[in-house]
Amino acid sequence: MNRSLFPDVEPPSPGEDAPLAERVRPRRLDEVAGQSHLIGEGKVLREMIERDQLRSIILWGPPGTGKTTLARIIAQETESRFVSYSAVLSGIKEIKAVMAEAETGHRRLKSRTILFVDEIHRFNKAQQDAFLPYVESGVVVLIGATTENPSFELISALLSRAKVYVLNPLSPENIVAILRRALNDPERGLGKLPIQVSDEVLRRLAIYANGDARIALNALEIAVALASGRSPVALSEADVEAALQKKILLYDKAGEEHYNLISALHKSMRNSDPDAALYWLGRMLEGGEDPIYIARRMVRFASEDIGVADLRALRVALDAAD
Repeated sequence: MNRSLFPDVEPPSPGEDAPLAERVRPRRLDEVAGQSHLIGEGKVLREMIERDQLRSIILWGPPGTGKTTLARIIAQETESRFVSYSAVLSGIKEIKAVMAEAETGHRRLKSRTILFVDEIHRFNKAQQDAFLPYVESGVVVLIGATTENPSFELISALLSRAKVYVLNPLSPENIVAILRRALNDPERGLGKLPIQVSDEVLRRLAIYANGDARIALNALEIAVALASGRSPVALSEADVEAALQKKILLYDKAGEEHYNLISALHKSMRNSDPDAALYWLGRMLEGGEDPIYIARRMVRFASEDIGVADLRALRVALDAAD
C-alpha cells in the first residue's frame, strides 16, 4: 500500500495521451522482463519486496532497464510510507524536509518511510551527506537509482549503508516479449488496433533499441502511427527503421562506457584484429567521441605497444593526429 507523506510528489496515473512506454509500465514483479538475477523466484530483491523487508539500496543500470519500474512496484507493495523524488527536479532542501518529517513519524508512530531518489548521482557529495544520519538510524529506507557508476558518483559512506544492485541491459528476447505484451494489451497498450507484425520485425526493433525497453516502445508507437493509414496496420522493417532512424548506441563519453570502448579498441589493436578495431572505432565515433581523443590514444599505442618494433608506426600516428 502506498501511503505517501506528500501525495503530490507521486507521479500521476498515465492517461491515454501518455507515451506507450509509460502506459504499459509493469505494475507487478511478474510483469517485469529481465533482471531475473535480482527478481527471479527466490532472488534477494524479490524476497525483500514481497516480504516488505526492504533495506537501503542503489539500483544501477542503463536507461530503460527497469529502475523506476521497480521503485513504482515497491510503492504499490509496501506498507511503509513511500515518497518519490527526482534529483533532476528537486533540490536537497525538499528531501531534507521529507526526512525530517519521516523522523517525526518514526519517533511518534514507529512508522517507516521509503524514499526513492531517481538520478541520485545528480546530488553532489556534500548533498549526499544529508542522507547519512537518517539512513544510519533506520528512519528512512533509501532507494537510489542511477545510470552512473556508484563507485565514482556516490560517497563511500552512503555506499557502505546501501547495497548496490546492478540491472543489466535487456536482451532482445526480453524486449520482444515487452513489445508483444504492449501489442496485445487492449487496456493500456495497442491491443484494440488490428496490428500485424512479424517476429522478425520485432526482433529487429529490439536489437536496434540496444537493451533499452523505453526506446523500443517509443519506436513501436511511432511505427504504428506511420502505418496507421493502412488496412490492416501491417508494420514493416521500413516502418521500424523510419521510427528509429538509426541504432541507439550506449555511450556516455566521460563515464564507464567510454573507458570500456577505448579499452576494447586498444585490445583489438594489440591482438592485430583490424575488423574488431574498426568496429570499436566506429562505435566511439558514432557515439560522439572527439576524434582528437582517439588520435592521441593511437599515438600512445604506437609509442608504448609497438615502440621500436616498428618506428614508422609512431610517425604515422603523429601525422594522423596532426
